[in-house]
Amino acid sequence: MITSKKYFFSAILAVIFMSNAQSQEFDRGSVVAKNAELVKVGEGYTFTEGPAVHRNGDIYFTDQPNDKIYKWSATRNEVTLFKEGTKRSNGMYFDRKDILISCADQENQLIAVDDKGNAKVLIENFKGKKLNGPNDVWIAPNGGLYLTDPLYKRPWWTGRSQEMEQDGEHLYYLAPDRVQFFRVDEKLVKPNGLVGTPDGKKLYVADIGDNKTYVYEIEEDGYLKNRKLFCEMGSDGMTIDNKGNVYLTGKGVTVFNAKGEQIAYIPLPERWTANVVFGGTERNTLFITATDKVYTLDMKVRGVW
Repeated sequence: MITSKKYFFSAILAVIFMSNAQSQEFDRGSVVAKNAELVKVGEGYTFTEGPAVHRNGDIYFTDQPNDKIYKWSATRNEVTLFKEGTKRSNGMYFDRKDILISCADQENQLIAVDDKGNAKVLIENFKGKKLNGPNDVWIAPNGGLYLTDPLYKRPWWTGRSQEMEQDGEHLYYLAPDRVQFFRVDEKLVKPNGLVGTPDGKKLYVADIGDNKTYVYEIEEDGYLKNRKLFCEMGSDGMTIDNKGNVYLTGKGVTVFNAKGEQIAYIPLPERWTANVVFGGTERNTLFITATDKVYTLDMKVRGVW
């Protein structure tokens, strides 16, 4: 997630991964339902991010500059406020106990939020130093958490250093016991979006600073191996469908198959699309956060849990 204008536009420059002409070579037909159109379900925010799907199909998303989490109801198709004072929540993901895990960069923490909005800190430092700014999180089937930690300087960091806390921008793993916390890749420029396969065997991580997305094999202990280039494109947030297609964001939504071949492109009217997830009662609704608005789109494919 990128909030300030300076970092917003620098990220756009970093993620101009294709020309408009190239984008138009790909239609939506392979993944989008016939005759489906974008439906604006919310507007008037400052910067929307972090969409996470609850087991009932509802989507929770953040408006980080305003320090709020909202909920889109899959049955009523309406948005309501879930929580104010979110520790500046950014990327989020529900665990199997319906606890909302959130990257909260007010104090550079990873927190857990229950259904009443009560928050508990899971991670607040690495080897005694604050993280740079937890950005996005994915939870593996075994309960382990993968976390990206880039640096985006925030206007709400007042009375403290704006400089990097760690020795680089890295990818981390928090084990299911919530005690072991270690780095799993220290060779990324600026990791941002990430998502794994539902079988827990592969992890996709976007290096938005290097305009690339990588795929790793996940080992039983949480470590990663055999990092390979998935595609020459970075991403802010990302998701995956039941066909193994990977959805990257930035300038609209770009869809790649499991081989890393682009198969579809979904344009949006906003200049920046921050994140995307599948929701709805049948998991066939694509929920898109795009700057000051949120959209839904009916799909042929479904999300995975």
